[in-house]
Amino acid sequence: MAHLLGAEALHLEFPTRIVFDSVSLGVDEGDRIGIVGRNGDGKSSLMAMLAGRLEPDAGRVTVRGGVRVGVLDQADTLESGRSVGEAVVGDTPEHEWAGSARVRDVIAGLLGGIPWDAQVDTLSGGQRRRVALAALLVRDDDVIMLDEPTNHLDVEAIAWLAAHLKTRWAANAAGLLVVTHDRWFLDEVCTRTWEVHDRIVEPFDGGYAAYILQRVERDRQAASIEARRQNLARKELAWLRRGAPARTSKPKFRIDAANALIADVPEIRDKTELQSLAVSRLGKDVVDLLDAGVTYPPVGADPAREVLRDVEWRIAPGERTGVLGVNGAGKSTLLGLIAGTVEPTSGRVKRGKTVKVATLTQRMDELDAHLDDPVRVVIGRLRTTYSFGTGSKATELTPGQLLERMGFSSAQLSTPVKDLSGGQKRRLQLLLILLDQPNVLILDEPTNDLDTDMLAALEDLLDTWPGTLLVVSHDRYFLERVTDQQFAILHGRLRHLPGGVDEYLRLRALDEAHAAAPTASAPVSTGLSGAELRAAQKELAALERRMQKLEAQISTARAALADHDQSDYVGLGAEMQRIGALETERDEAETRWFEITEQLD
Repeated sequence: MAHLLGAEALHLEFPTRIVFDSVSLGVDEGDRIGIVGRNGDGKSSLMAMLAGRLEPDAGRVTVRGGVRVGVLDQADTLESGRSVGEAVVGDTPEHEWAGSARVRDVIAGLLGGIPWDAQVDTLSGGQRRRVALAALLVRDDDVIMLDEPTNHLDVEAIAWLAAHLKTRWAANAAGLLVVTHDRWFLDEVCTRTWEVHDRIVEPFDGGYAAYILQRVERDRQAASIEARRQNLARKELAWLRRGAPARTSKPKFRIDAANALIADVPEIRDKTELQSLAVSRLGKDVVDLLDAGVTYPPVGADPAREVLRDVEWRIAPGERTGVLGVNGAGKSTLLGLIAGTVEPTSGRVKRGKTVKVATLTQRMDELDAHLDDPVRVVIGRLRTTYSFGTGSKATELTPGQLLERMGFSSAQLSTPVKDLSGGQKRRLQLLLILLDQPNVLILDEPTNDLDTDMLAALEDLLDTWPGTLLVVSHDRYFLERVTDQQFAILHGRLRHLPGGVDEYLRLRALDEAHAAAPTASAPVSTGLSGAELRAAQKELAALERRMQKLEAQISTARAALADHDQSDYVGLGAEMQRIGALETERDEAETRWFEITEQLD
């Protein structure tokens, strides 16, 4: 493969520290490279140097003659006073850009629902991000550099972008560099990974999963070498103290293959123990949404708007659920019903007596009153210790230990809150909420401003948190990692997703296809006779009632499992088999529901 650009002996230094020291690397045709590392270690600076936007203090960047480089910045760079169409295709005549299949695909994938003639100044932050990304992708650049491209994109747009980039680079004709904290996106798109750390750039083959396996193996080797060095040092010390050393056999170290490293790693969460603790903290009743609906009253000339209807959801103690839906579908309204900040206009919401709900919002209101206080003071006001873990593995952590676990150095404990970075404030916000000891935790886009290492630390923290967890996030990796099931809000109703995010994307694609289909003035025939149509509608209603009943039975059975004698393994096994049978029956009912709805469509 032909070489596109390269860097030789790059050195970059800021007044307070050295960022890179003698870094050499290259990008070839067909490379899809993900750049990972902690916030502040230099990922964006590396990309800026490779793009020619930042001059290194030493070394050089060389670009092959004729190679065109396109960059998507984190910051908004759209020119004010232009329309969406002008921002994307410029002055190109319509017959030219409309004749390009790739341009049409980009416009359809990113700009659906955004008026072509709308002024960019009137768009929301998420819409402006889509326009800027579309403007880059319609060009014929040889190297594309994307800095946090998934920011402000929903799950569907991220999936489309991943598919587009993979298809576009299938011919190995260009290069891609991407800085992102979205680990699913890294794994889906990238064939190589660069880790930026300690003034160097370390290359790995494969996407995020392959990188993690290789990093674990690297750390294992480093630990083995360090253990050997310390052992030799102890022997040397013993010889110096006692004279001639005794004859001893040398220790043997074996480096296992990457997969063997995780062969004996237990499940990331002890679900039964966590659920048992959750029941002890919450009781059997958490929050029940019973045929709940929310309709917002008319505003000015806008009519009343029904956001949610017929929501039946009995949230169980210890339940870990992810909620999906397009922007405006009603996710925030649903979370408001659970938290008690939104009242239903139909149906009712029933809450357990011991329920204490806390919400990690996208705003940081919890920190507003503490901006001038040092981090140590803010944390120390709440609790002196905090219990983490389950059963015999439970440990008491001090606020300082908690902060260290979330990536705060000892020097940062004296830093005023107002001087923290966005990611540090986000971590502090979460710790303040956890220290208040809620038993129902709602996370609304918790991954904003966090790098991959901090996301892993947050996931580890949540693995031992004994409560009910509800998550709304466009970060697919995080959502699937910390939750055990997913629901979606589709057409105002709450739907369980046995197939997870993949099923949600499939349902959304069907919706888009139906919406794009031309409508006829006459009703469309389903191919069913009148009697068959009535029978199908009757079966559909029966299936919906059956699925709601099964969901309630599953929630009850899970709560009973947590109360069960943990030493009765036979009884526990029987209960788990019964829950599995109920879940299978529910999934079969949902599959049949899909079949009938497709017939009626």
